[in-house]
Amino acid sequence: MTLRDTSAIESWHAHVYFDSNSRDAAWAFREQIEAHWSGKLQLGRFHERPVGPHPMWSYQLAFTQEQFAALIGWLTLNHGTLDIFVHPNTGDALGDHRDAAIWIGRSHELVLSVLT
Repeated sequence: MTLRDTSAIESWHAHVYFDSNSRDAAWAFREQIEAHWSGKLQLGRFHERPVGPHPMWSYQLAFTQEQFAALIGWLTLNHGTLDIFVHPNTGDALGDHRDAAIWIGRSHELVLSVLT
């Protein structure tokens, strides 16, 4: 196995997953994220349809390597019943989503074919 240095990580994305039944909880959680992390991360669009490799509705949080521990800790303790997919951005989209991912809550099968 070839070990990689963490300097390869340019940034991180976390994708909060939801569906029609959990939409309101996802929106309320988004508002909590916005209030708690105001101006410290980028919040993506609230997609009420699957987008890219994500098999469920979702919204994205973009954050830096330096924010990783604090944000992932906060999401882990506060996600409720929502599932969150976390991946680094190293320039290798397929590897980042397939091989270097972290799940908070339950995991879901991604549509990796869109990344090849």
